[in-house]
Amino acid sequence: MSIPHTPHTPPLRIVAVGFHGLRTLLEELAPHYHAAAEIRILDKAYGDAVAEITAMRKDVGIDAVVAAGSNGGFLRQHLDLPVILVKVGGFDVMHALTKASRHSRRIALVTYGAVPPEIKHFNEFFSLALELRTYRGEQEAEICVQELRNMAIDVVVAPGLVVDLARAYGLEGVLLYSQGSVREAMDDAIEVARIARLESAKRERLNIILGKLKDGVVAVDLDERIETLNPPMERILGQPAERLLGQRLSAVCAELSLRNTLRYAQNEVEQVQQVNGKAVVATRMSIVEQGKHTGAVLICQDPVAIQRLDRHLRARVLPRPTPTKYELSHIIGQSASIARAKARAVTCAQSQATVLIIGESGTGKELLAQGIHNASPRRAQPFVAINCAAFPEALLESELFGYVEGAFTGSSRGGKIGLFEAAHTGSIFLDEIGEMPLSLQTRLLRVLQEKEVLRIGATEPTPVDVRVIAATHRDLGARALAGEFRSDLYYRLNILLIALPPLRERREDLPLLAMHLKEKIAQRLNQKNPADNTIIDAIAEAAKHYSWPGNVRELENLIERAMVFHDPQLREHHVTLAELKDIAPELFVDGPHAPEARLRDSRDDAELRHICAVLQDCQGDRARAAARLNISRSTLWRKLKRAG
Repeated sequence: MSIPHTPHTPPLRIVAVGFHGLRTLLEELAPHYHAAAEIRILDKAYGDAVAEITAMRKDVGIDAVVAAGSNGGFLRQHLDLPVILVKVGGFDVMHALTKASRHSRRIALVTYGAVPPEIKHFNEFFSLALELRTYRGEQEAEICVQELRNMAIDVVVAPGLVVDLARAYGLEGVLLYSQGSVREAMDDAIEVARIARLESAKRERLNIILGKLKDGVVAVDLDERIETLNPPMERILGQPAERLLGQRLSAVCAELSLRNTLRYAQNEVEQVQQVNGKAVVATRMSIVEQGKHTGAVLICQDPVAIQRLDRHLRARVLPRPTPTKYELSHIIGQSASIARAKARAVTCAQSQATVLIIGESGTGKELLAQGIHNASPRRAQPFVAINCAAFPEALLESELFGYVEGAFTGSSRGGKIGLFEAAHTGSIFLDEIGEMPLSLQTRLLRVLQEKEVLRIGATEPTPVDVRVIAATHRDLGARALAGEFRSDLYYRLNILLIALPPLRERREDLPLLAMHLKEKIAQRLNQKNPADNTIIDAIAEAAKHYSWPGNVRELENLIERAMVFHDPQLREHHVTLAELKDIAPELFVDGPHAPEARLRDSRDDAELRHICAVLQDCQGDRARAAARLNISRSTLWRKLKRAG
């Protein structure tokens, strides 16, 4: 994969070292990496190659070196640069031996270092009678070729150096490396160089950050010698950095010694002490890298600044409001199917396993998800919800996983935290999980398995403790079989399953739901004298055979429409069939098996009438109308535009 560079960033520079056949392979492959790196091919060896690479490094800079055989081993010992060796694979050996057998059956296979055990086994198992030899340097290589010639070997399969020597002694030489092995080494070199660049940029950025901090910071190695410090710490110690680097901290300032921290690897947090007649709040922490104790860090804070910040926080910071508003008790209904779903939700709330909620659109999947969260031990922690079908792939990736600064054009300064990190210690609700692109499903699977998130452009993952609740109206099992959804992700999601029944399968809950929704809507519309129950009862009676394709959401919208259109002055008036048909025409389509288009047209017409009435009541204010309708302004605009 090519890694483009910007005009502000110098390209990756790779030196590829090789002779004759290997050089030919390098020259063939180099143009393919033009977009990723600048490849320079060098046909020098050993000391000459070291001298040339050192000079090039001073001139233009070198990120990595690609080499092979003894030459590569020599360069690794004499350069403080990453040296990637071209590795010999089984395919390379088979291909080279096949080519050699066309010339003669008296073949020798020469490798740098020890002969791989699998090659020995292969030679013995198939009785190939190959002469197997190894070498570690140029002199050993020449002695090896001389011996092979004396043994009447005709063809030598070997790395480039031995191939050249074999041809010089009149033998046939076949290069052991293939284009694939060289390409793999080039890819590895570019990746190593890219990561090294990122690490260098991170170190530089860390130094810049330390320089911006108001707190004094100093880091020492295991011998307590100062490795880095920032300007505030220079002022505390009373000396510039160039004098302090390399000195023992305790020799510079005994009060700030880190000897005990290094000796016992114990952290000391916020210790108040006097340094040069001034009080500081000192925090001492050991540094552990990849499981090894490598040093310690000291942070000195100004107590006056801490007191000022504390006053500011007490004056400005308000308690965080509860991010969710639904409990499991808000799920209305007494039918057996909804009772089973609620009982299962209560059980799931006490587990930490992933929950998968399945149900048609409008059945209340997010309400159930919030209820599970609020009934769980995580209730005081964040609840984050996202609709996976509402974002394009690139935007959904950045929303879920976040990105580091400079990850792509237009990224925010400082990067952005993803929703998984925002939900740390809490729950994340992934609605319409069946619409998630396959490429992101792989990343989601890793989050579920490894409990860590890798931001876009980052090299180090961030651990997260998140309870995942997913929902879909799709048949994920069928989509997995069709290759439209990762089967491993499906099995990872389908641990605790809850099926929400559609409204048509729990019609006995209609009266309870209707009355609950009436009270809810009246409060939202600020109706002090809402419509009487006659219109609600009439809707419930007329809807006995209606299929409710929009489920509870459709019922709520229909009741709100009725409460707006029904004349509240006619409280003693029985709702006529004509009035009911005018308010809710969809209930009078020819039964549940009517053509879908007629149902959709009827709903659309009724919805448009309702929207127009709300707009008129809001005096044309679309923002207020959208709030009343419980939809976004963009959705309102889209519906009006579609209706002309």
